[in-house]
Amino acid sequence: MEVKTIDVNAKEWFDKANGNSYFSGTITTNFGMDNAKEYIMSFQYGYGDHYIDMAKCQLTEHNRISPDLMQGLPRYCRENDIILRNSIQRGCKKRDLKW
Repeated sequence: MEVKTIDVNAKEWFDKANGNSYFSGTITTNFGMDNAKEYIMSFQYGYGDHYIDMAKCQLTEHNRISPDLMQGLPRYCRENDIILRNSIQRGCKKRDLKW
């Protein structure tokens, strides 16, 4: 099953007491197609665009994309003609990150 699109949607919470950022989210391959599949990124530490790196790791673990360790997800998608859409909602509450 070929991957044509990857959608990564995440939510981020900043723990002010400890100064750490956490995120969780969903990854959808082939959004809107008959063979669409969704994966959950569980609550984990990370800030900035780390959610994109973790999405690549998860897709690699599920054998949806090739495991080129030195290549980020945006570059992988460009080189393999895969549409990548990603977004993160910052400033969420911790309870918003629990799936």
